[in-house]
Amino acid sequence: MTEQDFVGARDGEPRALQALVEALRPRVTRMAIHYARRCGEDSDDLLQEAWVGLLEALPELDMRIGSPEQYLVSRARWRLLDAIKRARVRRCVSLEEVDCVEDRAPHAEAVAVAEFMRQLSATQRAVLGCLLAGLTWREAAGLLGCTSANIAYHVRRIKRRYEEWSSASLASEPADSIETVEARSKTAPQKGGG
Repeated sequence: MTEQDFVGARDGEPRALQALVEALRPRVTRMAIHYARRCGEDSDDLLQEAWVGLLEALPELDMRIGSPEQYLVSRARWRLLDAIKRARVRRCVSLEEVDCVEDRAPHAEAVAVAEFMRQLSATQRAVLGCLLAGLTWREAAGLLGCTSANIAYHVRRIKRRYEEWSSASLASEPADSIETVEARSKTAPQKGGG
């Protein structure tokens, strides 16, 4: 494709856009199939995400910087990888479905989360808020005006702080006696009873 074809596609000319799609179709299709094999997602879903990423990047295409084809394919790959991450998060089991999770009052959980959050810096709280809202690292970086590498750095720091905080809070809680554990197991409802 020529530079005029990319400019025409960026400006919305139907023929140039069709030529761009036809030129990039084999590469984008191979990429979607490759990642589908690697992660177990549906290749058609990944292909669709890749095309969305590519076409969303088209209006931002700057012909003075690098290869326009490589830029568009990179944006398609980023969107595809974000879709894979979102699919993995959706497949995770929620804590409410796990039987071994101890029932605690919602207020106690909110107090514990607030206590942990107070120990974080303002930036770490902002990063954690974005991630808890379901944003990817790249989306959080865009919102906070930094790079995804900065988000990765803050996530490592948050994890480290959480490990320190949770081990300290576990050490300060009194251990249940054998009698308490036995009493709790006797009063717990039996599953599968008929």
